[in-house]
Amino acid sequence: MNLRSRLSLLVIQILIISLMVALLGRLFYLQVAAAPQYKDAALSIQSRDVVTPATRGLIVDASGIPLALNKVGVAITVDRTIIDKQEDKGEAVLRSLARLLKIKYVNILQRTRLCGELESGKRAGCWTGSRFQPIPITKDADPSLALQIVERSDQYPGISAAPVAIRSYPGNGDVNAAHMLGYIGPLTEGDLAGENGRTYFRSEYIGKAGLEIQYDEFLRGTPGIKTFTVDRKEVVTNTRKVTNPIPGNHLVTSIDTRLQAASEKALAAAVARSRANGYRADGAAAVVMDVVTGRILALASYPTFDPNAYERGLTTKQARDLYSESQGVPALNRALQGVFAPASTFKVVSLAAAASAGYNLNANYDCPGQFEVGTRIFRNFESKDQGTLSMKKAIAVSCDTIWYKIAFSEWIKDGGLKPKSNPNDFFFKAAEGFQVGQRTGIDLPSESSGRLANREWRISWYEQNKDFYCNYKERASKAQQTAFLIELARENCLDGDKIRAGDAVNFSIGQGDTVITPLKLTQMYAAIANGGTIWKPTVGKAIVTTEGRILQTISPEKVGTLPTNKATLKFLQSSLREVVVSGTGAGAFSGFPIAVSGKTGTAEVFGRNADGSLKSDTSWFAGYGPTNKPRFAVVMMVSQGGFGSSSSGVGVRQIFETLFGVQGSTIVPGAAIYPEGKPPTVLPKISPATKAKVAP
Repeated sequence: MNLRSRLSLLVIQILIISLMVALLGRLFYLQVAAAPQYKDAALSIQSRDVVTPATRGLIVDASGIPLALNKVGVAITVDRTIIDKQEDKGEAVLRSLARLLKIKYVNILQRTRLCGELESGKRAGCWTGSRFQPIPITKDADPSLALQIVERSDQYPGISAAPVAIRSYPGNGDVNAAHMLGYIGPLTEGDLAGENGRTYFRSEYIGKAGLEIQYDEFLRGTPGIKTFTVDRKEVVTNTRKVTNPIPGNHLVTSIDTRLQAASEKALAAAVARSRANGYRADGAAAVVMDVVTGRILALASYPTFDPNAYERGLTTKQARDLYSESQGVPALNRALQGVFAPASTFKVVSLAAAASAGYNLNANYDCPGQFEVGTRIFRNFESKDQGTLSMKKAIAVSCDTIWYKIAFSEWIKDGGLKPKSNPNDFFFKAAEGFQVGQRTGIDLPSESSGRLANREWRISWYEQNKDFYCNYKERASKAQQTAFLIELARENCLDGDKIRAGDAVNFSIGQGDTVITPLKLTQMYAAIANGGTIWKPTVGKAIVTTEGRILQTISPEKVGTLPTNKATLKFLQSSLREVVVSGTGAGAFSGFPIAVSGKTGTAEVFGRNADGSLKSDTSWFAGYGPTNKPRFAVVMMVSQGGFGSSSSGVGVRQIFETLFGVQGSTIVPGAAIYPEGKPPTVLPKISPATKAKVAP
């Protein structure tokens, strides 16, 4: 054998030995090193998990009265993986189910369609979860009907009935609180994919709005899992693992059901009163805050909705109406999502600005019926000439022209349309100090920040809108081609990036582009009442376990201080008292036996409603009491509600009546909500009797 043949044989031998070593190594890996992994994989093919949802924790008020609890119901569910395999995609089964349950077929169809399966604009009431989980048609079915479905399973393939825990909002004491409480709903594909960084099981329901979503990680609990081993015929052969569900924790809030109900009632009455006076009154909000801690004692928005409707199952019409402008957009939480021009309630900021600019608060000022800026006339309310007034009286009667003159003078000093490199901007800086344009940070989702229309905002706005205004005749609709709007567009094109004289004077009386939420205004007036501390509003007080142990306390948090000295703040407080004694709020609080303070606001609104009618003024009243030892700040706003005093002022009085136990002009002994003059600090005991027990 020559050398070449020997080398070839050697190479072949080495190759064979290498292959043998590789095969033996792989065999060792599969049988020894990776054995546990493949064993688990094999078992997973043979195992099935049954998830038992955890009982959701309660939401209670400061006294332990349930605002959200659980009850037992009977759910009728649809399995899309089964009915979709039928020739008619389950239509016959769903129509039969609709007749049995006396629900419109179109509503059942809508509830069982994934939102992505429907056209945009026609998704109201669609299923936001997955097609691979049971889709509930109703959770409060008649047990006898559920029994018929179970007994006739051949007639209702893919339809199931089982007892479930229903999230219930009992409305104790006639409380609605829908915007604050929120609701729960099924998981979306995004939830299951871990978009929010949490792991869920398909059968779970989670918070979707309000406190339910804000504190979901505490309320939800941990589901129980039973893992069964099955054979190839899906027959259970063994129970591998049992993990019992862990109930969710409870949320104790600072809300008082009596005060919440009274605020909702006063809000509805204010809307009715405004409408009786010829105003549209398309929405409203009310907030009550503890000025010492920032805790929210009541928060209401109008119009509202029934949070239980989500558990019962929304009809297509109900889902559409929640966001319908013709219905007032009930889903909108106007207390912390609605933004409105604050009108004269904003003059507390202007007074702080005037003091910083060196104006004598104890001097007298002229209050003419109008003030001319360039070629434009800015008028007092109803063009009244109030003569010469002290600054305190000017706040009380809500004189506008004093502020027009001061704001215009400061605008000139800052350089007008050619501002200095470092303008004083006393009005803007005062508003920044009151944290206008910032979110309050309340423990509720989707809060609006409002808008502070200062120089920085104006430049940003101009960059976004310059093209539209500079090409207005080509871009605007025919309805927008009025002489006034065309001229306004021309001005915005030329110098829309600058603070103009009109912007400055409007800013001083809470008009123009600056808008705030009712919650923000409450925070501002609470700070005035307590001596200058700006508190972060909170609804939650504590997280409590099912055994009664405090898991987490939600403590008050200071987030700032008002930009005023003690003298200015004291003057401001005395001026707000004068509003109620002899000013624009005197009529609403005539004969009220407890000293309170506040400010009216009537904001002009530019534009038209959908029916072509001109928009009405926004009604405001912001106040606090008792004046001498403030504890409670109360704000009410009625959109398109008319005058501040007659609409919102009367509503705030009604809330104060409940707070202090007042009937008419008389204090009723023992009728005050807080007999000791302040909310309770001791956490209530939560009864376990309100928990739902559901068969697995």
